[in-house]
Amino acid sequence: MNVIDESCNQDRTEQGGHRLKRSGGDLASSIEIAVDRTAADAVVRLRGRIDVESSPDLRDCLRTILLKDPPPQAVTVDLAEVTSIEASGIATLVESLKVARHRKIRFHLRAQGSVLQLFESTGFLALFDKDQDGKGA
Repeated sequence: MNVIDESCNQDRTEQGGHRLKRSGGDLASSIEIAVDRTAADAVVRLRGRIDVESSPDLRDCLRTILLKDPPPQAVTVDLAEVTSIEASGIATLVESLKVARHRKIRFHLRAQGSVLQLFESTGFLALFDKDQDGKGA
């Protein structure tokens, strides 16, 4: 896996994000993660598939952000460019939500299309905080 971002203890890219990619080079099952920070908040932008092989890297990255001292006031996970998400990815986001709530951090999801429908139909969308625009979860 190639991980680039200071929030995940690696080198920063010019865009300030980081990229995670499966070792096999299978682009259909890779995930890219970009982290944008302001003084008090973090936005985690995901692109690709969240599956059993990529969800541990996402979990590690989110935990690094959520356990930072001082903690961010809010973390938004942008799923707009996620093509599919497996149960392991949903579990990772719910686990991160629990950590965020324990630390009194607002945890938002932004999703659209089939990923949004999945979160709506399973009832998980209601668990997450509303984002600033009242959209998403």
